[in-house]
Amino acid sequence: MRVLLDTHTLLWWLADDERLSAAARTTIGDPTIEILVSAASAWEIATKVRTGKLPNHAGIAADLPQHLASQGFTPLAITVEHAQRAGSLPGSHRDPFDRMLIAQAHADAVPLVSNDTVFDGYGVLRLW
Repeated sequence: MRVLLDTHTLLWWLADDERLSAAARTTIGDPTIEILVSAASAWEIATKVRTGKLPNHAGIAADLPQHLASQGFTPLAITVEHAQRAGSLPGSHRDPFDRMLIAQAHADAVPLVSNDTVFDGYGVLRLW
């Protein structure tokens, strides 16, 4: 099984944050499950650190590939298909990072580990 982490889920996992649900913690900690982290999350973290929205995560933004490797997580590149899907999604949700995660979850047929219910409206299987 493979799952895709939402950006906040990744950050909460790395920080051992209590907001991470027990089910999410169990899923991410299961060595039989491949944990995917989108390039969109790297983009989102770097952008939000730069703009001051994630000031406490500058260290993660600066060396995200090392953090992923230390956890055994698999980076998920953004493909042309992903970009086409994200750009073509219906609806009014404007967050480009979420739209990319939706597109990747659909294209790669993977559940998304997130507490954000916006994904439910796009037919994404969401674990939390």
